[in-house]
Amino acid sequence: MTDAYLALETGDVVEANARAPGTAQGELVFTTAYTGYEESLTDPSYEAQVLTFAYPLIGNYGVRRERFESDRVHPSAVVARELTDDVADWLTEEGVPAVDGLDTRDLVLDIREGGAMKVGIAAGPDATPEQARAQLEDCPHMSDITDIGERVSVDTQETYGDGDTDVALVDCGAKQSIVDSLVERGATVHVLPHDTTPETVADLDPDVLFVSNGPGDPANFEAAERLVDEYIGEVPIAGICLGQQVVARSLGGDTEKMDFGHRGVNQPVLDHDSGRVVMTTQNHGYTVADPGDLDVTQVNVNDDTPEGLDSEELDVMTRQYHPEANPGPNDTLDFFDDVLSMAASRRTPLAAD
Repeated sequence: MTDAYLALETGDVVEANARAPGTAQGELVFTTAYTGYEESLTDPSYEAQVLTFAYPLIGNYGVRRERFESDRVHPSAVVARELTDDVADWLTEEGVPAVDGLDTRDLVLDIREGGAMKVGIAAGPDATPEQARAQLEDCPHMSDITDIGERVSVDTQETYGDGDTDVALVDCGAKQSIVDSLVERGATVHVLPHDTTPETVADLDPDVLFVSNGPGDPANFEAAERLVDEYIGEVPIAGICLGQQVVARSLGGDTEKMDFGHRGVNQPVLDHDSGRVVMTTQNHGYTVADPGDLDVTQVNVNDDTPEGLDSEELDVMTRQYHPEANPGPNDTLDFFDDVLSMAASRRTPLAAD
């Protein structure tokens, strides 16, 4: 029985089955990952997006909170070929609409051919195509969601670990596994709001300034850009995913929206220096178009977009992919060792202007 509708930006309306009721809107994207649905659904980088799973069955090993990357589900709605009851019940409890019973192969092809698009969803016993179209009509573009940092960032500073290396992690939507990866290597991680001031960072006097992953357009994270601009050359700087984009923009570079982004656990990345290709986990819809003062050291094998930016002179190291994986391969975990190694030759204490 059809009781859910997806109204696409193309004008098409797709029928589906409601598994968690409600209405929603967002940018329709897909992930090719076939495991790690708990991690994907709790990844803050999916904020304001409708996540489509390309893999046909989602939920075949249940739901366990210890695998979560944050304290809530972030996509505004979920689409799959088939959702198990465990996942459907979880999404219902979270108040996140979910649908299945449609051909996600066709949907993924639509996104690949037409690019990520806006979508409106209505799901439940009283759902109608008109409700879905109404959600689509006032759905904003990702670049227009200027408060997206506030939606995913901590409100006040949180500290994890008790190691010898102090990391100031600017939370633009950080995954918990990034914090865990640093703590496991002997760091004390100070998770800071996305709009943290330079004075706050100066008071912490960190060994590394780290800009996290996050959702949306990096141009909407101006405060994080200012932090990089303030302390470049004074403290080592690292970044992951959106963090790479923010750092590049601060150092004279530029970013651009991709057609449908990179989302999955099978993205091949070539390291120019070693000639080694590694498999990576990725989740982003924007990329660095101009690296500015940084050198492109790694590229995506599929489309040649920058995956690693470095500057030995400025003590900067960023990656577009997620070295912590969760879900995904562990080929690039050594990034965290390299970041903390930058702290071994750290500079004199900071002083905010």
